[in-house]
Amino acid sequence: MLSLSPAHADMAIDDTAKLYKNPGCICCDQYADYLESKGMDITIIESQNLGQVKASAGVPFSLAGCHTMMLGDYIIEGHVPFVAVERLLTERPDIDGIALAGMPQGSPGMPGPKQGPFEVMSFDDRTTAPFMSI
Repeated sequence: MLSLSPAHADMAIDDTAKLYKNPGCICCDQYADYLESKGMDITIIESQNLGQVKASAGVPFSLAGCHTMMLGDYIIEGHVPFVAVERLLTERPDIDGIALAGMPQGSPGMPGPKQGPFEVMSFDDRTTAPFMSI
């Protein structure tokens, strides 16, 4: 069982997050380390065809990041901050997943200072919409 934090035992899910990334991508490894430091259990799967992983998962091209993570029934795309993952698992909205497009400086796993708010988007097979601004 995966528990995001001792204070939020009600958010526990019976699943390990599977993070798909290109071989040798350091920022993806750092993102996995970041999530593990928050109590998540992450399995890293290296893929030479990450584009196909994203397409099969239904990640909109406009929201693509450098890695794709499957967690329970949800897709988490890119360097999404933990607070957004925590909200996703607490609220359990009827969406396919959430994404932080690109590789924003200062986001978890990415070097440099944060340049502005991170606009995390939700998506499903029909639409994208704002999920939260961090």
